[in-house]
Amino acid sequence: MKTRTKRTLVIVGGLAALGVATALVLNAFQDNMVFFFSPSQVLANEAPQDRNFRLGGLVEEGSVLRSDDSLDVNFVITDGAESIPVRFSGLLPDMFKEGKGVVTQGRIDPSGLFHADQVLAKHDENYTPKEVADTLKTAGNELSDPPRKVRQ
Repeated sequence: MKTRTKRTLVIVGGLAALGVATALVLNAFQDNMVFFFSPSQVLANEAPQDRNFRLGGLVEEGSVLRSDDSLDVNFVITDGAESIPVRFSGLLPDMFKEGKGVVTQGRIDPSGLFHADQVLAKHDENYTPKEVADTLKTAGNELSDPPRKVRQ
């Protein structure tokens, strides 16, 4: 083979390998992306039905029901306009309380029940996740005690 042909084959092979590597990285990145939705957006069918996403808002007052014989917890997340029931099995964060901001990650089933794999609560009295604060403002509700710090 001529030197020119060898060089062309090496360049074409390198570009093909680079293309395959890029496709694999982008595919892995897309599988790990998790988007945030409010209860209003979920009920408007804006959230994906077949993959994990984050659901955030306020824990509705009087909605927390704990199981006596397991770590199962049922509660309702609201943005003031709409509400979605959530089921979580595990230990809740210490700052998890009714009327406070929360972000959960999981999937919603066809019946409208959100199965959370993870529950995140605010870490101090002056913190509200930016997504939750924006969602509440969009729904026309403000937090009862507005936060002084909002994560950007």
